[in-house]
Amino acid sequence: MIEWAQIKGDAGSADLLPVHVSWQLNERMYGDLQGLNKDATRQQYGEEQVHVWRRSFDVPPPSGESLKLTAERTIPYLDSTLVPALESGNNVFVAAHGNSLRSIIMHIEGLSEEEVLSLEVPTGQPMVYAWSDTGWERRDI
Repeated sequence: MIEWAQIKGDAGSADLLPVHVSWQLNERMYGDLQGLNKDATRQQYGEEQVHVWRRSFDVPPPSGESLKLTAERTIPYLDSTLVPALESGNNVFVAAHGNSLRSIIMHIEGLSEEEVLSLEVPTGQPMVYAWSDTGWERRDI
């Protein structure tokens, strides 16, 4: 990634956008379930248990992260890095994984632990939020 992001000359450099990579926006860690086939996992642990691990707010899979634990690393990054960039007048484009984004959206929209369970983050479809002194506003695109 570092090599890919390097600028190789001055031509067009004014049109380039910086790319920042942050581990804090990584997908949640599924622990012992990481990389396993979903159907085989459901057969082994039961559909209901797998659903609880995947969709609950604070129940992590074995040796993994819950959405609550994911938020404990994404929200500080939002507050320490993204919000200051926005306050400086910059536009920020965040590309991340579904659960990382769900934890951030839960925070900025003030969703409850129950409401976030039904939050779906569409793959490949931008969601636009505006930041101001009064807080966050979701914008239709």
